[in-house]
Amino acid sequence: MDTGTFRGLITLILIFAFIGIALWAYSKRRKPDFDEAANLPFADDDELPTSDKHASRERDSEARSRDDRGDKKL
Repeated sequence: MDTGTFRGLITLILIFAFIGIALWAYSKRRKPDFDEAANLPFADDDELPTSDKHASRERDSEARSRDDRGDKKL
């Protein structure tokens, strides 16, 4: 098997893979899933948005633990 034949077979396999993925993506069974995913940006959030307060509390507690050990603040 020479290089040209090998490259041709790989190309043929990739074409079939592409067609298979395209058929899977556009099949009628997948439409409800994709419609739901398309509406995700418009869904109401049940959780409150996060803020940096939690991150600042972690930094404060880390600084206090360094003070307790006698380490200098960096």
